[in-house]
Amino acid sequence: MEVRHFRLFLEALYPRVCPGCGEALAKQDPDLCWSCRAEVSVIALPVCCWCGEAVFGRVDHAFTCQACTETLPHYRQARAAIHYNPLGKRLVTHFKYNQALWLESILVDFLERCVHTHYPAEAYDRVCAVPLHPVKRRERGYNQAALLARALARRLGVGYAAPRDLIRTKATPSQTRLTARQRVTNVMGAFEASAGGRWSGLRVLLVDDVMTTGATVSACARALMLAGAASVDVVTVARGQ
Repeated sequence: MEVRHFRLFLEALYPRVCPGCGEALAKQDPDLCWSCRAEVSVIALPVCCWCGEAVFGRVDHAFTCQACTETLPHYRQARAAIHYNPLGKRLVTHFKYNQALWLESILVDFLERCVHTHYPAEAYDRVCAVPLHPVKRRERGYNQAALLARALARRLGVGYAAPRDLIRTKATPSQTRLTARQRVTNVMGAFEASAGGRWSGLRVLLVDDVMTTGATVSACARALMLAGAASVDVVTVARGQ
């Protein structure tokens, strides 16, 4: 059976539905229906020049938020594509926890547009994912950040870092219910980048699904910089509060 016919056969058995609202999609519709696309809240300028937190109101100069003023992160810049509003949360959590791997292309679309919007072309030598601890990786069955990072690397034409080159050495508790200060302490020393010059002089783009306080990506960036990376920038699908 030809691929086109097989696809039509599958669509007849399993009609496409919008991952945002569950409504049936017409043949000509994109993977996310137009109503849900209207609910996507893209993070626009102005933002904090370090962590990318959205700034509400007019800002005519480079702005640094209070958190970054008090403690500069170890990454150079971080940017997120969309706000973690109800739709953003639904897409990310389904992909992350519910095996909804078909959402990968939609989420990588967000990441790619974010990179092209906020970062210069040909700015990176390696794309890297925030790692999971092996125990959590086995429980979940996959690392959602690694899937996103690998697909983004292909689109950007940049090498993808092997999982062994940045690992999580501590099975830390979830960051979800911790305060900002507790999050920093929770992930302190939790990541380790491979030695032997693998990262020496590289400009790294670090990928994750959601950034809230930035404690996790900052801890990863610290490990990469200690291993010799020239710079680390961060891109995430969504930015939480």
